[in-house]
Amino acid sequence: MKSAAEVLRFWFELHGPDDWYAGKPEFDARIAAEFGDTHWAIARGEGWTWRANAKGRLAEIIVLDQFSRQLYRGRREAFSQDPMALALSQELVASGQDITLDDNERMFAYMPYMHSESLLVHDEALRLFAAMGDDSALEYERKHRDCIARFGRYPKRNAALGRQSTPEELSYIAEIGDRAF
Repeated sequence: MKSAAEVLRFWFELHGPDDWYAGKPEFDARIAAEFGDTHWAIARGEGWTWRANAKGRLAEIIVLDQFSRQLYRGRREAFSQDPMALALSQELVASGQDITLDDNERMFAYMPYMHSESLLVHDEALRLFAAMGDDSALEYERKHRDCIARFGRYPKRNAALGRQSTPEELSYIAEIGDRAF
C-alpha cells in the first residue's frame, strides 16, 4: 500500500484538472497501475492510520471517492465506496480540520457531498462550497443539487447501477451529453 503522501503528491502535484475531470483512459490506467493495491487496501478499511490528520484523511477520501471512479468507470463499483468517503468527509468537517486544507484540497474533501444522492447532504454541500468562496465550485454544486432535487438521484448512474431510467431521465441524459450530472 502506498502512503497518504504519495496519493496527495500524485493527485495534486503530478496531475491537475486536465486529468481529474477529463475521463481519459490513460489516466485511469495509471491510477490502476500505481494505486490499484492501495485502493483495495483502503476499501478494506486498512487506512485508519491515515486519519490522524487532515491530509491523511483527505488522501483516504481521494482514494475512495476519486480513484474508485477512475478504476471502475461506467461500472457499479465506481460508486461503491461513496458512503465511506462521505462519512470520512463529514468527520473531517465535524472536526473543523477541513479549513486547514487549501482550496483544491478542500474541494476534493467536499466532493463526496457533491457525489451523494441525498438532498439533505447537498444542502450541507451548498454551505461548504459557499464558505470556500469559489463561485465556480459553488455553481457546479448547485447544478448537482438541482439534479438531485429534480430526480432524487443521478440519472447518468442508472445504467451502471442497473436502475431503470424514466422517460424524463432519458431526455435529461440526452440533453446534458458528457456532463457528469
